[in-house]
Amino acid sequence: MMNPFDIIDKYYPAGTQARQILVTHSWYVAEKALSIAQRHPEMNPDLDFILEAAMLHDVGMFLCDAPSIDCHGDAPYICHGYLGAELMRKEGFPQHARVCERHTGTGLSVSMIESQHLPLPHQDFQPQTTEEKIICFADKFFSKTKLTKEKSVEKVRESVSKYGEETLARFDEWTKLFLETK
Repeated sequence: MMNPFDIIDKYYPAGTQARQILVTHSWYVAEKALSIAQRHPEMNPDLDFILEAAMLHDVGMFLCDAPSIDCHGDAPYICHGYLGAELMRKEGFPQHARVCERHTGTGLSVSMIESQHLPLPHQDFQPQTTEEKIICFADKFFSKTKLTKEKSVEKVRESVSKYGEETLARFDEWTKLFLETK
């Protein structure tokens, strides 16, 4: 079986802007996710999996039309999660695939997909496991255009609130769960 990190080499050629953006963004997400996980040993998170899955959560972006991040595929960018999941399943990594398809926003419910007429399969794409939730949460703090600048909780709240009360409520729940000291 292929090493999960070899997947980046397979689909993102060395020296491309898309690879540099993917690896840099994913590294910052991985660092934040690991930091959160290490502060919560009571949740028994799988640190090795968090590192791998955080590095691969956006692997499907090259299949999307997002020229500002050097991605020249055919699909709308919102499809990068489920397309990355299909790719990860094909490569033999079904657990990593679930992170790919469940990290958009704070997760997407069938009702959100239907009411917003999103070009996605009508299925539940909400994080379920502790690791999925941690990676999804950490991802909200980093963009692919300002790669090294971490957003504040307030900026993330402002950003996710545009997608409705359900999204904001889940982010607020995770903020309490992952960031507030007990």
